[in-house]
Amino acid sequence: MVNLGLSRVDDGVAAKHPGLGEYAACQSAAFMRGLAAFVAGTGATFGLQSLLPWKLLSPFRWRVLVAVVTGSVGSYWVTLVESQKCSDLWVFLETGRLPADGDTQAGAARGAVAREGDQGPGFPHSPQSPPPARGASL
Repeated sequence: MVNLGLSRVDDGVAAKHPGLGEYAACQSAAFMRGLAAFVAGTGATFGLQSLLPWKLLSPFRWRVLVAVVTGSVGSYWVTLVESQKCSDLWVFLETGRLPADGDTQAGAARGAVAREGDQGPGFPHSPQSPPPARGASL
């Protein structure tokens, strides 16, 4: 048995998925970053509200509520982004390839350029043309 966090994983499963430990460590780090973002976001929002000369929401409980909600939203975003990185790592560890970019907006943000023959999400390259080399400009 292999320990993975608080649970145990059978040796056969761990042998079938050699990147399981790295993925678990990545997810653990993602959750810790999310927790740190919650604490920092809540503290920063509450501190900023306390320092402002005018009180937008003067009762103390409303300032705490706004700070906690802001920290929660920031924490959710950080955890979402970091967990997506871990998912990409898992796909890479299992297949040896980086995951295909099915989101066109994210692809555009990363510098991907749509080419003639693209068949939409899930089919980033036409069968006739090989994918471009990493770092090559189109």
